[in-house]
Amino acid sequence: MQGSANLNIMVKAARKAGRSLVKDFREVENLQVSMKGAGDFVSRADMAAERILKEELLGARPTYGWLGEETGEDAGEDPTRRWIVDPLDGTTNFLHGLPHWAISIALEHKGEIVSGVVFDAAKDELFYAEKGAGAWMNDSRLRVSGRSRLNEAIFATGVPFGAKRTLPATLRDLGRLMPECAGVRRWGSAALDLAYVAAGRYDGYWERELNAWDLAAGLILVREAGGLVGPVREGHDPVEHGDVLVANEAIYSKFAAIIRADQ
Repeated sequence: MQGSANLNIMVKAARKAGRSLVKDFREVENLQVSMKGAGDFVSRADMAAERILKEELLGARPTYGWLGEETGEDAGEDPTRRWIVDPLDGTTNFLHGLPHWAISIALEHKGEIVSGVVFDAAKDELFYAEKGAGAWMNDSRLRVSGRSRLNEAIFATGVPFGAKRTLPATLRDLGRLMPECAGVRRWGSAALDLAYVAAGRYDGYWERELNAWDLAAGLILVREAGGLVGPVREGHDPVEHGDVLVANEAIYSKFAAIIRADQ
């Protein structure tokens, strides 16, 4: 692959952390899954991956800021640049031995995401993008799908679990969207949902109450693959407010109208 020095740093870090997580994933598959034992193991794997990423990324760019799921925020000496990192997006899948989880790394410059890497280490699929340079998966250029009819389109979302307050809104979304489309998938990783839209595997995706590290890298993948990105609630910023709606240009407005119907 060709890319900037920063993108090469991101890819190297993702691959190194990916090797650690794949090794741990093989172990967690063999554990007797209990909430305490397996959950504690995955938490340690998650923390170990973030330590690797932090060492690699800040070791190469020590003045940059940092926002990580596990280790929080550090402004850094350079207030214009920061890494936004999720070491393991899809933790529940990992815990249950499901090979659908990813490392997500984004670089923000002056409030804009300029580079992103989403690494699906279990399948060895590396998604990456830089502003103005397109989106790629391994050595293949990515483009969003060309489907223009909702009844042929597949969408993805995250269905809230437990007592999350966004469940009623998501169920209303599903009630309006599912009769109009070819299907909705819930695979448990926002970073990969966005990467799959960029790759044309999904035609659109939406979700509420995400964190910046869940979606920052995926957003630039979609944009650089020719997709449109916006918030669920108009006037929001996806990275800041955590609600996002993406699709190819042909279906974006129809899709957005359905999801925003009760906003």
